[in-house]
Amino acid sequence: MNTDKFDYYTAPSNEIFNDIKENAIKIWKTYDNTYGYQDEKLNRIKDIKNFKDNTWFIVGMFDTNNQAKLLSMVKPETAEMIIKARGY
Repeated sequence: MNTDKFDYYTAPSNEIFNDIKENAIKIWKTYDNTYGYQDEKLNRIKDIKNFKDNTWFIVGMFDTNNQAKLLSMVKPETAEMIIKARGY
């Protein structure tokens, strides 16, 4: 793994952003929407753009279990960036 200092506020490549966003949407769509929880989460990210730390905002919306699920769903390069951004 690259040990260079990670800049949390610099947007990653569009490929990494899209990988995270698409898989986050897949996870949120598995949630019950009886009380609008799924809609609330999806509405917060559906139109979000790859700007500054928006990518890490998407990741941060998840608890640790769902962050682990997201890590297992994304491409290896994306998973590495998530690990760097989250500091674990």
